[in-house]
Amino acid sequence: MSVRRLADESIQPASFAFTKENAAWAKKRIAMYPEGRQQSAVIPLLMRAQEQDGWVSRATIETVADMLDMPYIRVLEVATFYTQFQLQPVGSRAHIQVCGTTPCMLRGAEDIRAVCQKHIHPDPHHLNEDGTLSWEEVECAGACVNAPMVTIGFDTYEDLTPNRFEEILIAFRDGKGDTIPTGPQNGRRFSAPLDGQTTLIDVSEPVEPSPTTTAPADVPTPPATRPGRKRKIEDEAAPAVRSPAPQEAEVSEAEVEAEKARISGRTRRRPDQAMREGATGAESPAIEKTGSKTGEKVKTTSRKPVSPETKE
Repeated sequence: MSVRRLADESIQPASFAFTKENAAWAKKRIAMYPEGRQQSAVIPLLMRAQEQDGWVSRATIETVADMLDMPYIRVLEVATFYTQFQLQPVGSRAHIQVCGTTPCMLRGAEDIRAVCQKHIHPDPHHLNEDGTLSWEEVECAGACVNAPMVTIGFDTYEDLTPNRFEEILIAFRDGKGDTIPTGPQNGRRFSAPLDGQTTLIDVSEPVEPSPTTTAPADVPTPPATRPGRKRKIEDEAAPAVRSPAPQEAEVSEAEVEAEKARISGRTRRRPDQAMREGATGAESPAIEKTGSKTGEKVKTTSRKPVSPETKE
């Protein structure tokens, strides 16, 4: 992508002025912004000027800056930053912006650029022989999933092959660009998979809750599905919306008392008693040790030090 500069002085017009209709539109547009914020209208005004003359000249930048009480350099910064603004004359029928960012480059943008060099000019920002076409390379045009692609005017043409793009280019050159459908050129719809939808395709009927499986009052109602898409609620997928079975909810008083007794007996035990049973570390009740002289195994508790007399 080349550095964006103003066109050569030899082709710059001496002045610029909006038409009567566009001037009224610009005045109304500026009035839409709060007092002190009118400079925010710089992009709409530059775009309107480009639609009128086909490109943005030095005189256009100066005129818009005067209308918004802005320094010339501020408007120049905007015009040179956005690739939507053309800084030199473009083709009368089509100006092709070839996306050269990584996804498009990996999918064949160089072949698309070669078609432009063949039919328009070897270098960007030049007109073809009859002045109807021009081209340039730009950064991401926002259709990465449908790479490679180009932008022509306000439309994008995606999923291109060199042969298909050549047909599009010739159609615009011959004044038949309006016969070309915009968007993907390989039959897909927007960015959907070519082989059809692969996700979110469950259209089974929802399960009607029976009187015995009514959700408790304290369970929130699950969110509704989107219109046109029905969802089946499985037991394992949404257990919260179903109450326990009636037989599980019925517990006798004897079972309740037995459970209380079991829990009460557990709490009366020493907290570390269960951990000490079968332990082999410092918490074990007895450790077998081998005497240093006799080799006999004696049991000693871990809580009392072993004296020499004991070893003997």
